[in-house]
Amino acid sequence: MSEINKEEVKQEVFDLYDDYAHNRLDRRAFMQKLSLYAVGGLTVPSLMSFLMPDYKGNVQIKPDDPRLKSEYINYASPKGGGTIKGLLSKPVDAKKKLGGVIVVHENRGLNPYIEDVARRAALAGFVSLAPDALTPLGGYPGNDDEGRAMQSKRDKGQMEEDFIAAYNYLKNHKDCNGKVGVVGFCYGGGIANMMAVRVPELAAAVPFYGSQPAVADVPKIKAPLMLHYASLDTRITAGWPAYETALKENGKNYQAFIYENVNHGFHNDTTPRYDKAAAELAWKRTIDFFSEHLK
Repeated sequence: MSEINKEEVKQEVFDLYDDYAHNRLDRRAFMQKLSLYAVGGLTVPSLMSFLMPDYKGNVQIKPDDPRLKSEYINYASPKGGGTIKGLLSKPVDAKKKLGGVIVVHENRGLNPYIEDVARRAALAGFVSLAPDALTPLGGYPGNDDEGRAMQSKRDKGQMEEDFIAAYNYLKNHKDCNGKVGVVGFCYGGGIANMMAVRVPELAAAVPFYGSQPAVADVPKIKAPLMLHYASLDTRITAGWPAYETALKENGKNYQAFIYENVNHGFHNDTTPRYDKAAAELAWKRTIDFFSEHLK
């Protein structure tokens, strides 16, 4: 990561990056607006470098970790007759079938951060599957800017079906006990909410700063929910009160946490929006929740 001190950077810069990362600003407009905050020792290139993910130095569980068996698999896509690639991981010393966890990426494909999260889930005692929704377009291209552009070209409904198909694949996998939950981040958080609505047998759902489902769909939710939000993420957290009201009115099993003074993406340890304390607490809560409902 850049040597810029995070405390030097105004919140407006993080908000601008959020707009850029979610395709509300193109790169040129992002850089133009960023130039307003390039003062003193802060230049536009240094700010850009600071904000972009650093995958090389921030892998917690290496791909070849000897405690895990991790491999890429392909499962059938219900649309178009093709297949979707995913990273399947499990502990090498598993003596019995394990609960399954679908790990859903952000709006840029299966990048190294999400693969790392999938391995963390496996190391915690689950069999995890992290699909790449960009598979029909050639897969995650190696950088997030291109990944975002590619994912924006995919049909939203088809991608949803691909993640539901991942649930069905994992539920019936020989190493899975049939109890499958989902955790997703950003776009993936919205997918976790969607799956809670559309998959009646889903055993647990954990959306991290994910867009909420329509209030009219809340009665369809059967799975217990754990929801993680960031207080500075006004774009997503603004939708929580109405969602919570609907969950309460329909007697749903949920718990929610709003982490103070952290941004959207606070769990992603490859960007400066990462907040170590909030990320570690949210992940511990998530694993405890999955242990309760998937084992």
